Amino acid sequence: MSKDYYKILGVDKGTTKEEIKKSFRKLAHEYHPDKKTGNEDKFKEINEAYQVLGDDNKRKQYDQYGADFEQQGGFGGGMNWNDFMNKARSGDFENFSSQGGSTWSEDGIDLGDIFGDIFGFGGGRSRGRSRTMRGNDIQVSVELEFREAIFGVEKEIRLTKNNVCSVCSGSGAESGAGTETCSDCRGQGQIKRVQQTILGAMQSVVTCQRCQGSGQIPKKVCKHCSGKGVVHSDSKYKVKIPAGISDGEMIRLSEKGESAGVGSNPGDLYVRVHVKSENGFERQGFDIFTAINISYPQAVLGDKVEINTLEGKKNLIIPEGTISGQKFKLKGLGVPRLQRSGKGDQYVTVIIDVPKKISKKVKKILEELKGEL
Repeated sequence: MSKDYYKILGVDKGTTKEEIKKSFRKLAHEYHPDKKTGNEDKFKEINEAYQVLGDDNKRKQYDQYGADFEQQGGFGGGMNWNDFMNKARSGDFENFSSQGGSTWSEDGIDLGDIFGDIFGFGGGRSRGRSRTMRGNDIQVSVELEFREAIFGVEKEIRLTKNNVCSVCSGSGAESGAGTETCSDCRGQGQIKRVQQTILGAMQSVVTCQRCQGSGQIPKKVCKHCSGKGVVHSDSKYKVKIPAGISDGEMIRLSEKGESAGVGSNPGDLYVRVHVKSENGFERQGFDIFTAINISYPQAVLGDKVEINTLEGKKNLIIPEGTISGQKFKLKGLGVPRLQRSGKGDQYVTVIIDVPKKISKKVKKILEELKGEL
């Protein structure tokens, strides 16, 4: 039985192209497999319908012959489903369109625009604009003392990586030599390629590798970097470690990663923090846990004892009748809350020491007390 593509998209036969696109976008949001409400079979069906109704020529053929015309090769087929989903999830639809001579043809189906907001890669780039290359991100580690992580510290990071050439400032050209139009892309910064798929002829636009999308190449290349605009060299950065950072957390230094050469933007540098432990202190989130040993008489009679905190020595009041394992909270003596105001608390666990050996005198006193307790 012939498929009713208009019914599948929930539109009438006389609906405008913009309304068809709007309806497809809504249904794609609802049914695409990466969502909780997703239905892959349904998504395939609405995609098939849009590939026909979203294209003026195919829609005209469909209105005249119906969906059965596809079986005779009239629609030119569609993209392989696995390829379709892989491109959608990777954002590769930005560079694709249906046949029509231009990547952003009026008659073409702008898949980058349709799927950009669904799959999160942000389609709809302006006509003719090339994608700027980006250097690699880098991750390094820094080791902190326990209290450096608590109170914050400044560290110096040293590493060797691909950096912008300091002589030509990343242009790849000798100073004063000037540039000329790239012969590979004729100054466009992009090269168009046509690929035959079961959707028909699909056109992609890729960044020109020779000029890296700039459309210009140096008349005389920089001797220091051989025209690449990048050199492998040492770098050092001062990193401010915020108070309260936890073990394993990372700090991002924007555009401090590697350069990819002429016409590129640097990647980012990520600094992963590893925090050493400190005897007597245990951290859980923004709270600090410590323990203190007291004698049996102190537990029974109560006392004032000195304890260690992150802010130095403090006095802790032990009330009468304290039992072993009892915890006391010292408010605000914990870890500064990262990117928030205030601090966590310190919890002190009391451990009562019971001597293994006692004198005859002490033993006699305890035996006398046994009957009274």
